[in-house]
Amino acid sequence: MNKQQVVDIVEEYYLPVFARYNIVLSHGEGPYVYDNQGKKYLDFLAGIAVNLLGHANPKLVEAIADQASKIIHCSNLYYTEVQATLIKRLAALSGLGKVFLANSGAEANEGAIKLARKYGKTLNSDRIEIITANDCFHGRTLATLTATAQTKYQKGYEPLPAGFKYVPFNDIEALKAATTEKTCAIFLEPIQGEGGVNMPDATYLQQVRELCDKTGTLLILDEIQTGMGRTGSMFAYQEYGIVPDIVTLAKGLGGGVPVGAFIASDKVASVFHSGDHGSTFGGNPLVCAAANAVLTEMEENNLLDNAKKVGEYLQCGLVKLQKKYPTIISEVRGKGLIVGAELTIENGRDIVNACLEEGLIINCTAGNVLRFVPPLIIQPSHIDEMLAVLDNVLAKI
Repeated sequence: MNKQQVVDIVEEYYLPVFARYNIVLSHGEGPYVYDNQGKKYLDFLAGIAVNLLGHANPKLVEAIADQASKIIHCSNLYYTEVQATLIKRLAALSGLGKVFLANSGAEANEGAIKLARKYGKTLNSDRIEIITANDCFHGRTLATLTATAQTKYQKGYEPLPAGFKYVPFNDIEALKAATTEKTCAIFLEPIQGEGGVNMPDATYLQQVRELCDKTGTLLILDEIQTGMGRTGSMFAYQEYGIVPDIVTLAKGLGGGVPVGAFIASDKVASVFHSGDHGSTFGGNPLVCAAANAVLTEMEENNLLDNAKKVGEYLQCGLVKLQKKYPTIISEVRGKGLIVGAELTIENGRDIVNACLEEGLIINCTAGNVLRFVPPLIIQPSHIDEMLAVLDNVLAKI
């Protein structure tokens, strides 16, 4: 099919819930993707922080193909070695005790919410409230979009599930005031990705951990976007010297294969029993093989160090552009390879479209924040290539 045929079919038959860009992607290699007309693009979105190893990584492709030739799915009624290997690695990397494997970030967050509620009820039957932060994003199921403290995602889906409270991000006093004997968990992103790459204050997460310890409240951290090495540590919370009671993962975990997880301390996990939670496809052999390959590639190629070093190079380059175009870029912020450039204009979509025309894929979140979440394999030369395109686009503005 040619480009227009593909677009026409999707527009006719797919639910109209995505504002798609007018290109048809066909294949990729490393940090680049190609459309079906042969045009090459430098991918600084990575499937929205998913393709940690870039595109068509040989070791990941080999692991998926090898596992597919053996057994793809068998359900969680049976044990598999590939799943056992993965969950042991995740438990060790997180510093927590028990893992549940799901299919997506929203499912991982749903599971974390269920576990927190059940744990709270073991302490007090009324202890069911969960506090989240304004501008967060936790998913699009009914429970997770209710946890997402942004009315634009909730409109039209009322009545929403009860038991959620919202406070400003980075406001520890507001969080203390909202925490009561009915609070079972505080649920936060260490860095708010979809909300605009909003950074925590230096001591905020430590103060939240202390509040949870003092009140017996669980701390859930949504690391769906920040986990798997994106900040330069395996988990962003390790950058701030804390450990949550529950952490959720997805996006980069499978390197493009859909897999999510929530990981909990042994104490919290002990309230779940056979039949309390489940998933038909979650943790099947195929996705576990992919996730194991991603973890191995990260270890063998020192991708955590690369994310930290190249992330610093990326931020420095964007700061230079900020100084060059102060009437367009107001702030650069981030950690590792999750970086945002806030714009002075209301909507950055025109900049994103102009970059796309020049062969660069980025996106704009929270209306006016350009977001850069490239693969963890990215090199300084790719940063230079990206900056040159962005410089050219901003100069025209």
